[in-house]
Amino acid sequence: MRILTFDIEDWFHFLEHRSTKDEVQWKDYEPRVRQNTANVLEMLEKHSQKATFFIVGWIANKNPGLVKEIADAGHEIGLHSYGHQLIWQQTPDEFRQDLLRNIGVLEDQLGYKVDTFRAPGFSVKRSNLWALEVMAEAGISADASIFPALRAHGGMPSFPNNFPCIIEHNGIRIKEFPVNYSKMAGIRTVVTGGGYFRLWPYSLIRHYTENSPYVMGYFHPRDFDLGQPLLRDLGPYRRFRAYYGLRNSQQKLERWISEYAFTDLRTADASINWEEVPVVTL
Repeated sequence: MRILTFDIEDWFHFLEHRSTKDEVQWKDYEPRVRQNTANVLEMLEKHSQKATFFIVGWIANKNPGLVKEIADAGHEIGLHSYGHQLIWQQTPDEFRQDLLRNIGVLEDQLGYKVDTFRAPGFSVKRSNLWALEVMAEAGISADASIFPALRAHGGMPSFPNNFPCIIEHNGIRIKEFPVNYSKMAGIRTVVTGGGYFRLWPYSLIRHYTENSPYVMGYFHPRDFDLGQPLLRDLGPYRRFRAYYGLRNSQQKLERWISEYAFTDLRTADASINWEEVPVVTL
């Protein structure tokens, strides 16, 4: 099972960074998300692939028609918060209000229910598992927020599953599609998404794609935008993570999706017998 997903946010949506913190700062930057998303859609059409697009509500509001364009191309629409903030920096009520706002914006534009979610920065950790309860209360049926390895903004390296499962927490159950990891020298390592995909050589990505029964590819439109501005107040390490590999990233993705068949999350969901998957109690 290989799933392809895109988090629809703009090039300046850097988490935990003072000059790009929220919409007060965002107005100072030139938007590029529409043209970059159009580029992604063109790539997918060229290679006859479908994907799930997790969309920031603020982006949907600022770009009328974009969500409908994605849906009309046959792709699944998912939720990626309204204000693109780390969940563990929010209170449960702040997260609830943000999530409900995200749902309202997308459902108003589409005219149907949206119930698949991914947290910004994969920011569901053991310290804020209450987020799963809030999701369930809001009608989320499937989540893709668990990153079962070390990560700057989130991560749950002790998460026991490397494939879809059901999470049980405080009496609620939710379907989970975690990011898949591989082991290098005994360390959980991700190769099939975002900056990791840009970092690793294609030979390694191909190796793990062919040898993993479950692959979750995740990207952002900015991952393929060589012409995006340089955010100058980033530190050296953060700058490396954000910009390394942009020159070859589109060619690498096109090669990947030309060699392997992918699907969106809803199709994967429908193909799974959820009575037989493991239940992870957190």
